[in-house]
Amino acid sequence: MSNQAPVRVVVVGNGMVGYKFCEKLVAKSKGDNRFHITVFGEEPRPAYDRVHLSAYFSGASVEDLTLAPAAWYSDNNIKLLTGECVVKIDRAAQTIATHSGLVVPYDTLVMATGSAAFVPPVPGVEKDGVFVYRTIEDLDAMMSYAKTATKAVVIGGGLLGLEAAKATLDLGLETHVVEFASRLMPRQLDAAGAAMLKRKIENLGISIHLNKNTTHFTGNDAVTGLHFADESLLPTDMVVISAGIKPRDELAKEAGLATGPRGGIVVNDSLQTSDARIFAIGECALHNGMIYGLVAPGYDMADVVATNLVTANAPPFFRGFDMSTKLKLIGVDVASFGDPFCEKTEHDTILVEDKLKGVYKRLNVSPDGKHLLGGVLVGEAEGYNMLLQTVKNKIVLPPNPEDLILPARTGESAGSGMVLPDEACICSCENISKGDICAAIETQNLTDVAGVKRCTKAGTGCGGCVPMLNDLLTETFKKQGKVVRKVLCEHFNYTRQELFHLVKLAGHTTYNEVLKANGTGCGCEVCKPVVASILASIHNEIIAKQPVIQDTNDRFLANIQRGGTYSVVPRVPGGEITPDQLIRLGEVAKQYGLYCKITGGQRVDLFGAQVHQLPPIWEALLEVGFESGHAYGKALRTVKSCVGNTWCRFGVQDSVTFAVEIENRYKGFRAPHKLKGGVSGCTRECAEAQSKDFGIIATDKGWNLYVCGNGGTKPKHAVLLAADLDKETCVKYIDRFLMFYTRTAEPLQRTAPWFEKLEGGIHYLREVIIDDSLGICADLERDMQHIVHTYQDEWRTVVENPELRAQFRHFVNAEASDPSLEFVEMRGQKRPADW
Repeated sequence: MSNQAPVRVVVVGNGMVGYKFCEKLVAKSKGDNRFHITVFGEEPRPAYDRVHLSAYFSGASVEDLTLAPAAWYSDNNIKLLTGECVVKIDRAAQTIATHSGLVVPYDTLVMATGSAAFVPPVPGVEKDGVFVYRTIEDLDAMMSYAKTATKAVVIGGGLLGLEAAKATLDLGLETHVVEFASRLMPRQLDAAGAAMLKRKIENLGISIHLNKNTTHFTGNDAVTGLHFADESLLPTDMVVISAGIKPRDELAKEAGLATGPRGGIVVNDSLQTSDARIFAIGECALHNGMIYGLVAPGYDMADVVATNLVTANAPPFFRGFDMSTKLKLIGVDVASFGDPFCEKTEHDTILVEDKLKGVYKRLNVSPDGKHLLGGVLVGEAEGYNMLLQTVKNKIVLPPNPEDLILPARTGESAGSGMVLPDEACICSCENISKGDICAAIETQNLTDVAGVKRCTKAGTGCGGCVPMLNDLLTETFKKQGKVVRKVLCEHFNYTRQELFHLVKLAGHTTYNEVLKANGTGCGCEVCKPVVASILASIHNEIIAKQPVIQDTNDRFLANIQRGGTYSVVPRVPGGEITPDQLIRLGEVAKQYGLYCKITGGQRVDLFGAQVHQLPPIWEALLEVGFESGHAYGKALRTVKSCVGNTWCRFGVQDSVTFAVEIENRYKGFRAPHKLKGGVSGCTRECAEAQSKDFGIIATDKGWNLYVCGNGGTKPKHAVLLAADLDKETCVKYIDRFLMFYTRTAEPLQRTAPWFEKLEGGIHYLREVIIDDSLGICADLERDMQHIVHTYQDEWRTVVENPELRAQFRHFVNAEASDPSLEFVEMRGQKRPADW
């Protein structure tokens, strides 16, 4: 082999698929120098991750998105020419020519030219302010133009369009999405799933316009609006076109290669074009009449061609690709798998639709009920990976298939990846099987998902299989008898408890500081709220100062409700309220047309407020002594009380005063999950203290303290921690208990499940909290005292801070109401209209 001249491989296109081909060819040829590889990229930089392009608006740098630096190419003897556009293929001479006059010969030519944004031929498309969403340069131009814009319209309601909508929303623009079809994501979602997605996106402040055909753009030099075929007009000062893709096949056409009637370079199962020396892969390739617009099939094509070049015997073929996909679009989980519609297949359908929570799930099942054919998930897609594997591996369904999409009847997981056969393909992007992953974990002693990704390449494409990788890692550890560490996510190789201590010791105050010191990458929707909670638990700063790492409720200091409005819940310590406060609640409710409800937590909730109304509403409530009730946060909610011996003839202690003191002490305290307390004045237990995270019941000798109870879907009775305590000791034990729980619980874990997993149970907890067996009680008390002394009412801080107050707007350029909100009358009050 060393006496033969190396095969000259020229790759036209340095996108994700072109890079993956190079990576595969280098790995398969094992550095034997059989190939001389030259890569042409017309962009000025090496390949980058287009799948996660929207992260650029959230602070990710070009380097963060780059798949491999220029040095990687040179280290692997690949000649990379960026900013060089190939303009001609001479098939007879087997050369390519570039715009700069460079001529390069080839033995094998790989076309990885990808696709371009499809721009509809609408008059006025050339105006200033009209952009496509495709490259880093496109994003830079959008960010620059957005500085003087207030409103953006995205044309296209598919995957790319909704990604673009998130980008304009991140830029602080009032955002509209215009879609020609009758529903969003028509290729992935059925009508009901698309309707649920539409509602959830509209609740986030994005306006959706369906069945709209744009006839022309208005404006002189710059765009000012969209004119539709129904004669309506949508004003705007910025347009982003994301209406699909068209394959980059112009080079192939000029060279005389066969192309499809609607575009695309025709290839066979070996990915060869009509010229056997030229291959086409990725979004420029037309295989069996299909253009694949996802990265995973492009990676599979790259693997097929690389293998064909290296191996002469029994070469693999490309047989098409499953187009199942899972994404998080603007914070909403969306997935489709298998055959989501079964329009030509006999089937039965299982549907779960929860309009209150915004969840829609559909399973298509074979008529005999034995096999899953496909489905759709909107709003909640945790089971996607297992459902996809059930389809692909034709796993026989359980007797009750609905269990796959309903909460588990016993509280246990509906299934794990370990039940899959070893040949099951877990990572479609890299074609990595379950057997490959488990073997790598065992033989390479891998300890985290990041290690699995480095070793196997699984999870490095679209990232949809990462939850399954975590499951396989955990189950393999269990099989080996190893301790399983529940790390936060792929960006933090620490448990919440470990990260809590690292942040506390280092004194970090921002998410970026924590990520830089202890994590990798850009973070995700899993780790950002967890870090936000840790920072709040340690430093007690108001959560609104770091809105970009909060969910919607914490960001606006209010619970988002059905229909897109918010609730206002002032704190009423111990249920005790003054006449002036009651009057002010009524005045505010009348002024803003809010629905009023007395809750089980002894408070008055006001529903139906819009984002821009929240600051003035709270300003009025603060004037009469109200404070934030933290109904929106993972914090202390209420301390419920009976009237105690102040009024009740059975009461033996003053439960109201104690409840008020307890609630005022812990108000604003942030924990892994919400906290509720109760104080009863006697053993008749009218405050239901034994169903709370901490409950206090009066006795003739003092107070009994119960911990780790809760209501909800899995109610748990609290357990007795200590009996007949005086007030001071009772408060001291609660301080210790709450701080110990906050330090050691998992993300979003309430006290009851935390206690269930606590080795040693109540005996161990008594040793820690009462006997100070770990020697940490002084530290726990000191931390709680810091929380108490640094308390500030979040809503007062927002109302008095113009910069924070300015964040509370539905539209970035006006304090207008949302015109899409609809209400109906009910028993003299208003409620959201039915969907």
